[in-house]
Amino acid sequence: MQLRTVLATTTAALTAAACLAATGPAQAAGPVSHACSPSVSLDRFSDALDKTTYDGTFVGNLSALAVDGDGSLAALSDRSSLFSLDARTLAPKAVVPLADEKGAALDSEGLAIEGDGTRLITSETEPSIRRYGTDGTILDRLPVPASLQVAPAGRATSNQTFEGLTLMNGGRTLLASMEYALSGDTAGIVRFQTWRHHHGRFELAAQYAYRTDAAFLGVPEVQALPDGRLLVLERGFTPGVGNTVRLYLADPRHATDTSGVENLTGQPGVRLIKKTLLTDIASCPTLGATAKQPQPNPLLDNIEGMVVTGVRKGRLEVLLVSDDNQNAVQTTRFYYLGVRV
Repeated sequence: MQLRTVLATTTAALTAAACLAATGPAQAAGPVSHACSPSVSLDRFSDALDKTTYDGTFVGNLSALAVDGDGSLAALSDRSSLFSLDARTLAPKAVVPLADEKGAALDSEGLAIEGDGTRLITSETEPSIRRYGTDGTILDRLPVPASLQVAPAGRATSNQTFEGLTLMNGGRTLLASMEYALSGDTAGIVRFQTWRHHHGRFELAAQYAYRTDAAFLGVPEVQALPDGRLLVLERGFTPGVGNTVRLYLADPRHATDTSGVENLTGQPGVRLIKKTLLTDIASCPTLGATAKQPQPNPLLDNIEGMVVTGVRKGRLEVLLVSDDNQNAVQTTRFYYLGVRV
């Protein structure tokens, strides 16, 4: 779906959500700074869905978000479920089970929705990208370059492949981000693969390279902006310390097509995707959030999903969600950000 269409159909509903969505504890009297950085503010957060169930399905393990054609939120669980959530309250309205061609569960991580409602969903174990109907029926499967397949077929590591997924150029281009580097590539340099929509199918197109700030950081999510730039999340976890989550503005428009480059080692002549740090989420105000395990900021958790839901007063309204891994010491938390780019 084109972002402009999303912005037009969802901004009013999500603005009204300010008074209706479940939020963190009430703050003491007096002004409270919501600034995370000069570019980003945290408007509020919601733990409303943490450790809940809907229609017999656990509502958690959320790894991706998208805005559906009716303005509702689509929330993808990495346990093969796709939820429809009310955009104002986050209350689940429906859940659709997902499976591969043999009926087996997916490690479903990335989500994008085409203009006609078709769901594009990644699984990071093969990896794969399948197109599903709204009822969960598989429509087709996209080709994946040999090098991006899991070893021994390719050079990727299982569970470190396609995490982020987004439609660009009005839906004409699909982009998937690998989470971590391929074997033979320098640690911290990850590949972004694109497909071009042609005659009703997605065909392999250019590939780009993106460097994370540290080798332990991966890329769990990307979101396209109308001008061709991307919002990119980088995320990592250090036992005993907690999560690192950073938000970047990235520009692939002048990056080198690396589809023919066997090993990415930072060599001259390969232009990486340029990026600018927008904020480290640890620098955001806590707004009363609590954590169930050590964190640099109790607001933090295992943030994996991101979607642009609207524009308000010159700011992008960006919604993040954390994957609680169905773990007692982690939280399913939604973060409402305002982002200036």
